Amino acid sequence: MEMPQFSPGDQIRVDIKVKEGNKERLQSFEGTVLSRRGAGASKTFTVRKIGASGIGVERIWPENSPSIEKVTIKKQNKVRRAKLYYMRGLKGKAAQGL
Repeated sequence: MEMPQFSPGDQIRVDIKVKEGNKERLQSFEGTVLSRRGAGASKTFTVRKIGASGIGVERIWPENSPSIEKVTIKKQNKVRRAKLYYMRGLKGKAAQGL
């Protein structure tokens, strides 16, 4: 799969293949990219979303994972940091985006 160019601060949607029993379905995870790290085959990216009742959910994927079906960029934002870990401490509208 060809990975689009995205950076920390961007809003993306990751479509993942989920296997349940002998069936497969697509599940999407939409949120803000907090970081990208690594080089070569060990590159990973972290996406954070605010789930039900305001609980933050983060997922980390290898960029070349076979379970990733598609990555869609929803919105590109300009940020001044390479790692946006400070967003973990934000609540409400402050944590919505950049």
